Amino acid sequence: MPGRKRCRCVGFQPPFLYFEPRKGDAMSRTDVWESVLKVEELESIRLKDYLRLSQEEAAERMGVSQPTFHRILSEARRKIAEAFIEGKAIRVEGGDYVVMRAKDEAPGFPPRVPPGWMRGRNRGRVP
Repeated sequence: MPGRKRCRCVGFQPPFLYFEPRKGDAMSRTDVWESVLKVEELESIRLKDYLRLSQEEAAERMGVSQPTFHRILSEARRKIAEAFIEGKAIRVEGGDYVVMRAKDEAPGFPPRVPPGWMRGRNRGRVP
């Protein structure tokens, strides 16, 4: 049985909600299929690809584990690639997220430990 779904921490509210492909000068909206990109998926792209944070740092900022961050990022990249290849529009909406201000601290996951704590003789012990 899956666990409860946790909210992801997002560092910005996107000022846009829709990207649409254009064919030549114009394309009627009735011809466009859509791919829906969740806000937390956009945030994963922003942290990893735009800000170039490590996966560990990005996952910590979003308040999720690294495997969860990787799944969110992989799904976001798949949706964007699908939209580019198939000429779909991208709608940004939905998801389970909380917008955090820059000075707010994301809930730590895993628990914060001193740098280097999990190396050598301390491996496997939590302070």
